[in-house]
Amino acid sequence: MRGNKSEKIPSIKNNYGMIILAEEVVTSIVGLAASECYGVVGMAPRRMAEDLGDILKRDSLGRGVEVEWKDGKLFIKVFIIVGYGTRISEVANIVFRQVHYSVENLTGLSVGQVNVMVQGVRVMNGKRG
Repeated sequence: MRGNKSEKIPSIKNNYGMIILAEEVVTSIVGLAASECYGVVGMAPRRMAEDLGDILKRDSLGRGVEVEWKDGKLFIKVFIIVGYGTRISEVANIVFRQVHYSVENLTGLSVGQVNVMVQGVRVMNGKRG
C-alpha cells in the first residue's frame, strides 16, 4: 500500500515454502481472543458498514477489529462492549494481554501496540454483574 496507509502483512518464509497471512486471518484471531475474555459481552462495530453487515447476516470473526502493519509490527485496535458490573480497566487489561499473546503465539508476527476501545456497557446474561 502507498502513502499513509499501512503496509501489507509480510509473508513468512521457511525451509518448506512460504506462508501468506490474509488480514482477515489476523483480525479473526484478534476477535476470537477478545471475545473469549471474561467481561466482554460483544464486539462493537468500528464503522457503519459493519452494522450493515450485521443486518445482511455477514458472519465475521474480525468484527470490531482494526489491524495495521507498519515498521515491521502489527498495530491493533479492538472495539469491545463490557458487561455491567465488571471493572472496565481490568477487562480491558485482560483483553490487551490475551490479544497480544494470541497474535504473537499463533502468527509469529511482532505486535507493536494493542489499543482496547470500550464502546459500551451491557447487562450480562440478563443479570447485573
